[in-house]
Amino acid sequence: MFDKVLVANRGEIALRVIRACKKLGYATVAVYSEADRDALHVAQVDEAVAIGPAPAAQSYLVIEKLVQAALDTGCGAVHPGYGFLSESAAFARAVQAAGLVFIGPDPEAIAAMGNKSNAKALMLEAGVPCVPGCHDNAQGNDQDDAFLAAQALKIGLPVMVKAAAGGGGRGMRLVHEQAQLAAAIASARSEAANAFGDGQLLIEKAVLNARHVEIQVFGDRHGNVVHIGERDCTVQRRHQKVVEECPSPAVDDVLRMRMGAAAVAAARAVRYVGAGTVEFMLAEDGQFYFLEMNTRLQVEHPVTEIVYDLDLVEWQLRVAQGEALPLAQEAILARRKGWAIEVRLCTEDPAQGFLPQTGTLLTWRAPTGPRMRVDHGLREGGVIAPNYDSMQGKLIASGADREQARRTLLRMLDETVLLGVPSNRDFLRLVLAHPAFASGRFSTDFIAEHFPAGQLVAALAGDTVHRALAALLFYRQDADALAQGEGLDCELMEWQSSAAAAVAVRLRCGDGVFKASVRPCGAGRYEVQTEEGGVTLVLERTGQLVRFVHDGVAQTAQVARAGATLWLSCRGATLAYQDVTLAPAARGGAASDGRLLAPMDGKIISVLVEAGGAVTKGQPLAVLEAMKMEFSVTSQVDGVIEALACKPGLQVKARQLLMTVREPAPESGT
Repeated sequence: MFDKVLVANRGEIALRVIRACKKLGYATVAVYSEADRDALHVAQVDEAVAIGPAPAAQSYLVIEKLVQAALDTGCGAVHPGYGFLSESAAFARAVQAAGLVFIGPDPEAIAAMGNKSNAKALMLEAGVPCVPGCHDNAQGNDQDDAFLAAQALKIGLPVMVKAAAGGGGRGMRLVHEQAQLAAAIASARSEAANAFGDGQLLIEKAVLNARHVEIQVFGDRHGNVVHIGERDCTVQRRHQKVVEECPSPAVDDVLRMRMGAAAVAAARAVRYVGAGTVEFMLAEDGQFYFLEMNTRLQVEHPVTEIVYDLDLVEWQLRVAQGEALPLAQEAILARRKGWAIEVRLCTEDPAQGFLPQTGTLLTWRAPTGPRMRVDHGLREGGVIAPNYDSMQGKLIASGADREQARRTLLRMLDETVLLGVPSNRDFLRLVLAHPAFASGRFSTDFIAEHFPAGQLVAALAGDTVHRALAALLFYRQDADALAQGEGLDCELMEWQSSAAAAVAVRLRCGDGVFKASVRPCGAGRYEVQTEEGGVTLVLERTGQLVRFVHDGVAQTAQVARAGATLWLSCRGATLAYQDVTLAPAARGGAASDGRLLAPMDGKIISVLVEAGGAVTKGQPLAVLEAMKMEFSVTSQVDGVIEALACKPGLQVKARQLLMTVREPAPESGT
């Protein structure tokens, strides 16, 4: 028995577990790294223990520190949340060896299902259908790159190269052509080793045009194992889930029972205890294949909680205390009611290939209302660090049917304000509003098919009115600041005895710079001339919530200012503008002057070239790791490496110089 729980995690999942513990009357203890000293989860517990520097490898992933923190504070149990050590058999063993309760499955079950190669063999023995080709070779024993490549060709392209340990899309590569195999195997192995400490790989036949459907399972120590319906996680990018819903629009009652029975068989095969998820690929022909089992609580568990009116974390705590499952299988299925959809709110820039983003959160407001739930760990003034996952929160909407839930979630996204760090909020709205998503008929290729990079950049770029409003707000905020500083009436700042003169500004947005001019016309009316044409705007209210009128229609915008940077969210676009009116004109972009800059904050994993070496346009030059993902930094030109300014292990900031590439001098004519 236990009465105090150490929560071995951070962010929104730590807060979620803390809420459940308090609901049942348990005392709680948090752990935190130096980067999380002022985090919300630290403020919500009875006690908190510092466990080391910001990098997870020196804090949240150090088993000895976590176990010692639990012992030092008198905890009787440890909840791992998800991510970090939640699927580490070694962590579960260490917790149990210290005489503590691990709130999760036994180490043997974690180990059995944690290695995908071993898990496939177990599932075949249990009669659970597996992806074709996943068991045709001994990848788990032979990890030679050439052997894996040969097995991939034997299975038949396309194939998936996957990390045998871990998940979340890390260490996973889809390969269509033989020429891609060697690079895919090398990069998948490196990313897997960095993310999970295990570079072992397996090869699977790629099931194309499929859906990703998972079954929630739960077991106790009294021999009971049940399933709690399915979740549809088909909308993904880079094999990471973006949208999750319960139930699945592709699953009927008969298929639900078949998949549920297979998931229960999978859990029984390893004598599973606690919350787990069995993931399947659902093919176009209705056949489903085992992918993996996540031996922990899932990020997307709220949609199941809403539809089945259950508290899964409470169930975890009760089962960990030795109680039997609260409900039997038939009673669980009888509770299913309505629909729920969740989106993952991430600090990443969809217009820049979804690169993770860091920085200080200037404004954060979460939506509230009926059928709305927001799980997050954000606070205004908090710093988004490069050491952890880019997912910062989850927005969950429910409804009597799928369409009501979808519309409610669209409204939630409209009311969500996140300024100071780029996020995927606007992209999520595009996804939910797309006719294909609304129809419920799509596959895991949904994002690649409907949001190709070029179209996505254009959709998120903002329009002429957005840019004109940004120019006007810079002008007006600077005028107001000057008036207040000099003790003048703001209304007199724009008074002139003759026609008002236009004020020129030059703004940078992303990689582009544009010019505009602002002419005050009195009574809050302004004429803004941009390179795309003229726009007339009437400012009715300024501040963080701006109200303006364009073409007779009143609209609102969310605004945050930090020095020379203005964040503006309106008309479906959230963008950061920098005032470069007084800055010297740039001599050229990184592609023209040969400077290769870091695309984000992160750590250099490897440098693939040497000074003096020849490179070609598009050639990978270095690999950078940020927020548990690896990114290849490539050359923008043909040329020669003139100088290196980075090395493996170096922590770099966004736009920090990594190296310079000198283009060959043009040949002189004869």
